[in-house]
Amino acid sequence: MDWKLELVAVPVSDVDRAKSFYVDRVGFNPDHDHVVSDELRFVQLTPPGSACSITIGTGVTDAPPGSVTGLQMVVADIAAAHKHLAERGVDVTDVQDYPWGRFVFFADPDGNGWAVQELPSRD
Repeated sequence: MDWKLELVAVPVSDVDRAKSFYVDRVGFNPDHDHVVSDELRFVQLTPPGSACSITIGTGVTDAPPGSVTGLQMVVADIAAAHKHLAERGVDVTDVQDYPWGRFVFFADPDGNGWAVQELPSRD
């Protein structure tokens, strides 16, 4: 049996600001934006090439805005990822090298923390 993680809720204080950040700056695909009721707005965003999406919105999680850390994406080229984020105005760290990969880190406008990793060579 396959168990696939396909959606992670990311708590934000301003849905439109967060959607703009993830789509216009980070480059996520805007999959859905549905207002179900006055208490529920569901926005689904997916990083290019990812099988897992995030959801932001109103009424999708009780977690406080900015409380999610440790979200991680993997890329083939960390230098290109850093350039992409920096050129789009994301406050991204310099590339950091560790034995388990090369990383950059950034946060969304609420402070939800992201890591971007280039896996080490398997040579």
